[in-house]
Amino acid sequence: MCALLLLAGAAGCTEPAGVPAPAPATAAPPSTPPEADDPPGSLACGKIGEAVRAGNLMQPGVITGVSASTSTADAPVADAAARLQQAYEQAVKAQGAEEEPDLVAAVSAAAAEMVSVCADSGLSSGG
Repeated sequence: MCALLLLAGAAGCTEPAGVPAPAPATAAPPSTPPEADDPPGSLACGKIGEAVRAGNLMQPGVITGVSASTSTADAPVADAAARLQQAYEQAVKAQGAEEEPDLVAAVSAAAAEMVSVCADSGLSSGG
């Protein structure tokens, strides 16, 4: 047995007998690639369609998510999303104020306009 250990040491083996070699590091799982916006604007139009159908336009993050998905959209879709974002921000600032209902209605109108722009651009907003 000692001869085997000596031979292993002489052959360049630095691990003592009976000790397993460390397991190789595993690679992190690949991250999910972002959705392709093909044709450009289809992601934003899909998101606004979902939000309108769900009736959750005033939920935090919904309008911001629509706006964030317009980076590759054509100008009419991106402009409609910008108007929607502005209407939403005004409504949020007016929370509890007398003008809040009118500003929330403006968000709905801006969302309807964006759905119409998507349709005019040939992009489906679902449903």
